[in-house]
Amino acid sequence: MPTAIFASFESGIIYAIMALGVYLSFRILDFPDLTVDGSFVTGAAVAATMIVSGYNPVTATLTAIVIGFAAGCITGLLHTFGKINALLSGILMMIALYSINLRIMGRSNVPLLNQDTAFTGVESVWAPLGIDTALNKLWMAVGLGEPLPGTWSILFIMVIITLAIKFLTDAFLKTEVGLALRATGDNQRMIRSFSANTNLMIILGLGISNGMVALSGALIAQYSRFADVGMGIGMIIIGLASVIIGEALFGTKTIARTTLAVIGGAIIYRLVVSMALRVEFLETGDMKLITAVIVILALIMPKVMDRYKDKKRKAQRMAERMNKVSLTERKGDDGAAIKSNS
Repeated sequence: MPTAIFASFESGIIYAIMALGVYLSFRILDFPDLTVDGSFVTGAAVAATMIVSGYNPVTATLTAIVIGFAAGCITGLLHTFGKINALLSGILMMIALYSINLRIMGRSNVPLLNQDTAFTGVESVWAPLGIDTALNKLWMAVGLGEPLPGTWSILFIMVIITLAIKFLTDAFLKTEVGLALRATGDNQRMIRSFSANTNLMIILGLGISNGMVALSGALIAQYSRFADVGMGIGMIIIGLASVIIGEALFGTKTIARTTLAVIGGAIIYRLVVSMALRVEFLETGDMKLITAVIVILALIMPKVMDRYKDKKRKAQRMAERMNKVSLTERKGDDGAAIKSNS
């Protein structure tokens, strides 16, 4: 059980990068971008194919980001200059990317079992430091028991990378371009009145969003040691689940808090799925059903809680009014009693 939780943290922090990309398109731009299901696989396909071909894993990962950025920009072009509906433009690009991904990989699955990845490079630097031994001793001391995590290096490096992307996203959204991007998502007519190019903002926002998604796909491929043409199915739902869960649990008062909430939502989502799969009557094939149920609950529960709070507030106001009325009546009765006595 503790090992499953550890693995959920590891994968959750990688998927958090994808969730940040979904947050940019769905929340900041208010654009229902279904390109995510395709660009996630594109990132994995590009990275895996390049690594197998002998390229450096870092170079392969950076190339995956560029290709993902390009895919997002094409979706933006279809919507802005092609005047295609936002939802339909994402679907069209997702369908096109399926064939493109097959072309990139040359087959439906590319294994990385005997290949050096970005994570193996980190592990080779990490191993001589002796940090794993110290952390595993702490793991045992806390009483989590065996089996112990093989290495803490992946979790450590991914926390750094994900937080770096989070802080860069926060900083970008506070710049002039970032503010224009946010304004485009809020009110396109208003931002056009200030002579801003909303078409360019949409293209740029979708490019950055899918670049993040492709980076997540590239890292997941290296973490799982394979890239598969079907690994992106339902990825947009996972991203939305992470965003919705994070916002519901941690709030959205500021951009910095919201992006941190999205990361937390991605980790919690993986933990919930991991726990759900340990239930006896559920199987691995039920993962999509579990995801759907999690999203439904994440969407419904905040509304149920709001209704409960509103009902409680109304009851409290009614009680206060009744108290005021009763006090007024008492004062009136006391006044009448004093007059009758006098």
